[in-house]
Amino acid sequence: MQEHHPLIKDFPELRDKIHELKLSSAHFVKLEREYEEVDKEVVRLENGIEHSSSAELEQKKLRRVALKDELYAMLKA
Repeated sequence: MQEHHPLIKDFPELRDKIHELKLSSAHFVKLEREYEEVDKEVVRLENGIEHSSSAELEQKKLRRVALKDELYAMLKA
């Protein structure tokens, strides 16, 4: 069974920076919300709770990676 991966879980060492950006950057908040939504969708699809085509699942996975990369870049800036 696949698990949801919030940013805090994946980057515990960046907890303070995540909190700081949530308070100071509307763009970060928007991207993080989208990442959370896409991640939860992927988990539901992978766990068979919802169904879609394999192409749609792959598209969601690619979007999740792109969002995570962008968020990580903002955290490391």
